[in-house]
Amino acid sequence: MPETTAEIIAYHERTKHHPESYAAGPHGLNWATQPNPFRRFANAPLFRLPLTSRDQTPAAASLFGAAPVALRPLSLEALSLFFELSLGLSARKKIADSSWYLRMNPSSGNLHPTEAYAVLPEFAGFLGGAGVYHYAALDHALEQRTRWPQAATSVAQGFHVALTSITWREAWKYGERAFRYCQHDVGHALAALRFAATVLGWRVQLLPEWDDAHLAPLLGLDRPQDFVDVEPETPELLIRVIVNEVAAKPLSPAADPGIEWFGRANRLSDSHVEWPAIDEAIRSSERKNPRAAPLRVGDWPAWSDASPPNCGHTAGQLIRQRRSAVEFDGATHLARDRFLAILDTTLPRPTAPPFDGWPFAPRVNLVLFVHRVTGLEPGLYLWLRAPADAEALRQAFDSKLKWEAVSEPVDSTPLYRLGGGDVRDFARTLSCHQDIAADGAFSLGMLARFEPVLREHGAAAYRELFWETGMIGQALYLAAEAAGVRGTGIGCYFDDVLHHALGVTGYDWQSLYHFTIGAPVEDVRLRTAPPYAHLAGEV
Repeated sequence: MPETTAEIIAYHERTKHHPESYAAGPHGLNWATQPNPFRRFANAPLFRLPLTSRDQTPAAASLFGAAPVALRPLSLEALSLFFELSLGLSARKKIADSSWYLRMNPSSGNLHPTEAYAVLPEFAGFLGGAGVYHYAALDHALEQRTRWPQAATSVAQGFHVALTSITWREAWKYGERAFRYCQHDVGHALAALRFAATVLGWRVQLLPEWDDAHLAPLLGLDRPQDFVDVEPETPELLIRVIVNEVAAKPLSPAADPGIEWFGRANRLSDSHVEWPAIDEAIRSSERKNPRAAPLRVGDWPAWSDASPPNCGHTAGQLIRQRRSAVEFDGATHLARDRFLAILDTTLPRPTAPPFDGWPFAPRVNLVLFVHRVTGLEPGLYLWLRAPADAEALRQAFDSKLKWEAVSEPVDSTPLYRLGGGDVRDFARTLSCHQDIAADGAFSLGMLARFEPVLREHGAAAYRELFWETGMIGQALYLAAEAAGVRGTGIGCYFDDVLHHALGVTGYDWQSLYHFTIGAPVEDVRLRTAPPYAHLAGEV
């Protein structure tokens, strides 16, 4: 086993929560050092994006490839809507004298370690010209990091978006386990970008050949003069946003003496706590060898057409109303057809968002704890997103678990009953004793093919596994809203408790993320304000 692969597995093991001990973290929160959730670049040219008051987005079903979408050309207004619906602010919450912002893309603890950069060509209506721009969510604006001569980019009728992580934002609250949560958030953001592109009739493609060594200079992350005594950013990924399929071309990294750089990053906290385990995990999982991983059509499971929950909302309405539930009522049942429609959105289809731009075979399956689904016996279930894993999972699971197909055909409903009975107490205990895992209609754990993937593709695939779980989580969030309920991701769970319950040993399979869905209980103390009222001079 390569040394870096062994190192990332060791990190994963040391950051597991156990009933008798949790992963290393801070002893209480130091509110004086709470990180600023908004990175800014001082003295960088700022280009505000226009907000629109009208919703002209297509039907919500279009988000999952189940309704047509008209193609919109690249324009300032379209670019603005793309960023608003993916990474923009969704609301401002207030309670007593405190207030905070929510965003379209969810984040562990609402800490938002993910930063985004647009690599833009020249196009009509945009004054900045070709270059790299940091997306400033608070002002819904683009901060120019570089200005390129037009010849420096070969992008035509499309553009690129890069994502980075500021791990300190998560480590401030979660300690060593924070690197995991940063990767969840990258996956959520990746899917959010794909869903926003869908609204405009655009397509998104992840470019795994762009390794860290190419991303860092493209974004200026390797320029110490721009990051003086501030929290560093880790390059994560680059996507191509395809507006015109015919004209879209790859981005070619090249040094150019004509490139101008602007801006200096702000400091997010006055002081920091060092977590060497996170630094080691970043180094171990760094992409060092560019690799393309195109999927052949035959690599995709042959799922039937998408069948998301019926919903009368537009795509824009659904995205804007997404929230993370904090409490469920413990009583409401979910109809079986809605339950299956929610799960349907997680199936990787080559022609349906969000996985149509994902270049890897599916590696994550869902272990379900069904509590309140009308017409479905409570118990333990498996949603087999990767049919190729069926035999390996049968061998890995306890032989006492059943494999009863719930309905036929399994090529449209790959749901298997593993065992019946009330699993609410187990789900609660499994998720660090959180009631929210038991009080909803169902909860789940995302079980990933683990060590075999790392052996084949290297330690960098560790991040990819978490990205896939984050993408699944984002699909579940929107599907839950479409079904009239609500979801929330769960990062605190006892990893090996689930493994033991399933009979899983070793590292072939690991649980990487949990999720729960149900009828929310709203906190009546909270007030909600429009997200961008501050831009209009409102209070």
